[in-house]
Amino acid sequence: MRLNDKVAIVTGAGSGFGEGIAKTYAREGARVLVADINDNAGQRVTEEILKAGGQAKFVRADVSKSADMVNLLSSALAAFGGVHIVVNNAGTTHRNRPMLEVEEDEFDRLYAINVKSIFLSAKTFVPYFRTQGAGVFINIASTAGIRPRPGLTWYNGSKGAVITLSKSMAAELGPDNIRVNCVNPVMSATGLLTEFMGVPDTPENRKRFTATIPLGRFSTPDDIANACLYLGSDEASFITGACLEVDGGRCV
Repeated sequence: MRLNDKVAIVTGAGSGFGEGIAKTYAREGARVLVADINDNAGQRVTEEILKAGGQAKFVRADVSKSADMVNLLSSALAAFGGVHIVVNNAGTTHRNRPMLEVEEDEFDRLYAINVKSIFLSAKTFVPYFRTQGAGVFINIASTAGIRPRPGLTWYNGSKGAVITLSKSMAAELGPDNIRVNCVNPVMSATGLLTEFMGVPDTPENRKRFTATIPLGRFSTPDDIANACLYLGSDEASFITGACLEVDGGRCV
């Protein structure tokens, strides 16, 4: 198994991409701290991992809160004795609509969850990784940070920030043997799909959006999980500062 003896923290692991990443990591031998703000969702994923023979523990976390991020580190140390990989997956969006219709409180929430969380993650885990002598961050960004589309301006900016932060972190933390990469999914049929499209989730509307993707479909949690599996494994030991588009050719 590709993640034997690794301990991973996955935020937003109660559904969507995070659930796929957590389950794939556990299947590949990692002990996984399942972090989510939704208790029921996080507990469900944890129980499913345990039933499948994996090792996991649920910890409730609001990634925009410093105390919650610190609690993830202490909980992982108490449960599993260490941390090797942090997947910053938790994210949100505003509904697809003209940029001036997005309210200030929506903007603040968006940047707290999508961007401030990266800051808090670094403040919490970089000192630990430095003491340990190694560590891995995988930040889930989006193709929206590379090929922005109208109606998602402030979301696009938040994911552009994640991409730039990941590259800058990689450059600064490389001498500490801390790798930082990001994954850029294209739209997926997860809980935020209607918000991203800004229109009802109908077969016709899905067809309109998938027409912009050369491989002709949305991304899936397994697609993103497989990319994160590679970047978290020792096979990627010389890869840092990369942003991997998992997008069916959307960004070509």
